[in-house]
Amino acid sequence: MNDHTPSEGHELVLVTGPSGAGRSTAINALEDLGYEVIDNLPLSLVPRLIDGPPVGPIALGLDIRNRDFNATALIELIDRLTRNPAVSLDVLYVDCGVEELSRRYNQTRRRHPLAATPTEGIAREIDLLAPVRVRADNLIDTTEMSPHDLKAEIARWYDRGSHARMSVSIQSFSYKRGVPRGVDMIFDCRFLNNPHWVPALREMDGRDAAVAEYIAADERLAPFFDKVRDLVLFLLPAQLDEGKAHLTIGFGCTGGQHRSVALAEMLGNVLAQQGWPVSKRHRELERRVAPQAPTQSG
Repeated sequence: MNDHTPSEGHELVLVTGPSGAGRSTAINALEDLGYEVIDNLPLSLVPRLIDGPPVGPIALGLDIRNRDFNATALIELIDRLTRNPAVSLDVLYVDCGVEELSRRYNQTRRRHPLAATPTEGIAREIDLLAPVRVRADNLIDTTEMSPHDLKAEIARWYDRGSHARMSVSIQSFSYKRGVPRGVDMIFDCRFLNNPHWVPALREMDGRDAAVAEYIAADERLAPFFDKVRDLVLFLLPAQLDEGKAHLTIGFGCTGGQHRSVALAEMLGNVLAQQGWPVSKRHRELERRVAPQAPTQSG
């Protein structure tokens, strides 16, 4: 989420995701938290929301049922709002695994808005939303969540009055694909030994124990991570005192698969142990997985 300055600009949470993943539950939870909810507003009308003075936080629901919805137009809208200094934009993507989506549709016997059969509709929708998913600021996977769990997760991230802590997002990425937008702090991991050159580790990622052990064997890792950890733990309270509601930290390496992922996991675990609300995203791993979903469902 971008830096919140609700008294000075518009605070907007854009909620999207595949049908059946829990987008409506997320919208309702935001409404309970005091957000003004507008669901399925045509994309062409969204800019009008910020023409006037700020009136409070807004949760905007957008999905394939929107009259003029297409992924390209939504990405262009996100970019336009991000560039607007009067808008604090957060893109929330509510996701779910293909098998669980199919189970939910079979259980409710609802018709998928894109096709006559749930399997075909889910595959088409996931493929359509893949580029939007990559651009999300926060991604919540509801595959193993109940509606109650999802509401609790929404409250943890978006309850503006119940917590005095700043939420932290930690992301890994590949420098070859560019630096993610909206990142406040970036650390370069490319000086560490690269597991990519070890055949047995090449297809793994930084979440695998063997990869983490290989990276930890680099004598430069421990002093580097200690300095990063101490710096971040020093800065978080200062940023909170400054009024920030959310801070994004990025770790980058060449491919975004091994070193940056491992460091993001390490720092995320440390901050969680210290009581900070933390989410972790691995951009290149998401890019790698997202296109496979339609094939699996097919």
